[in-house]
Amino acid sequence: MMSKNNTNGRNQFAMLTIDDLVPQDHLVRKIDAVLDFEFIYPIVEATCSDLGRPSIDPVILTKLVFIQYLFGIRSMRQTIKEVDTNVAYRWFLGYSFEEKIPHFSTFGKNYVRRFRETTVFEDIFAYILEQAVKAGFVTEDNLYLDSTHIKANANKHKFTKEMTHDEAKAYQDELEDEINRQRIEAGKRPFTLDLEKEVKLKERKISKADPESGYNVKGEREKQFAYSAHTSCDDNGFILSTIITPGNIHDS
Repeated sequence: MMSKNNTNGRNQFAMLTIDDLVPQDHLVRKIDAVLDFEFIYPIVEATCSDLGRPSIDPVILTKLVFIQYLFGIRSMRQTIKEVDTNVAYRWFLGYSFEEKIPHFSTFGKNYVRRFRETTVFEDIFAYILEQAVKAGFVTEDNLYLDSTHIKANANKHKFTKEMTHDEAKAYQDELEDEINRQRIEAGKRPFTLDLEKEVKLKERKISKADPESGYNVKGEREKQFAYSAHTSCDDNGFILSTIITPGNIHDS
């Protein structure tokens, strides 16, 4: 027999807390149980002024980033929308039902004005990794290195061209310098370098919108300005280090 749901429950009052509505096995509960975010305050202390109005709690700003990346939310704007209606996210941030969530631009402004020229996020990463090492979760038996390309927010058709030294020439110069340094330390005469040798130049495309990115080519149909995210991890999947380079830098 077909039934019809009664929607009167939408306006029903109930005596409960946010904590009652968050499942015990939810990921945010597991993180909250093992990681005390108080460690963030000393890290960001130097970026805070004693003047002006009270700022957004830096722990809140950090947890917003956790939520965005842990749950695959595409932007901070969308993250704020999700937090506004997601009880588990509100619980993780420490917000009540009625508290207003910060505007999405708050994180961007704090990053630009306070965090961009600092090592705040690197320090947070290092602290969490240190806790994992102390707990015995990280192994050093095998280390894995890999990279992936991240498309830059730049039009691939808008660029300038510059002539730069070939990377191979730069590596050759470094190698020759190192060899001569070792020969001098060993009491030997350094090699006489041919300073007249031809310097190879290479044409490089520079994005007008994002000059720090690199022009990456993967076949005729896949050309774009991008970055390369290089990551190392252990057998258990813990990321041990990461570095971002222009997308035209070879993995080797």
